[in-house]
Amino acid sequence: MTGLVKKLLFCGAKSFPTTELPEGHIWVCVGTDEKAQRFELDANYLNHPLFEDLLRLSVPEFGYSYEGALRIACETDLFLHLLNLLRSSNPSVHYMELQDLMERFYASAEASGQHEEPHQHHHHCSC
Repeated sequence: MTGLVKKLLFCGAKSFPTTELPEGHIWVCVGTDEKAQRFELDANYLNHPLFEDLLRLSVPEFGYSYEGALRIACETDLFLHLLNLLRSSNPSVHYMELQDLMERFYASAEASGQHEEPHQHHHHCSC
């Protein structure tokens, strides 16, 4: 696990909710406004460079401490798109830069007018 991820997890470890999570899973709160959603996430995803980049971009917005869930400052649909790519067998996701992911996502969403449906356990929260 990278230093940034360890720092974020250490800073928020004391504030994890008592809600039971399967071993190796964490809460991640995605979004920057009142429509933020909390997701149960396999912690292994945090080792992926795209997640590390999202976390790095979130530090100016939320800092290193968090209350109950790791915070990611991006749109929920973009986050779900990233999860779907990571679950797919598409090898390009392992070499993709965050900027490329975002450009492809927004170009695709604009062209289709559709948004990804969530496949992870989540709910609206006041993260």
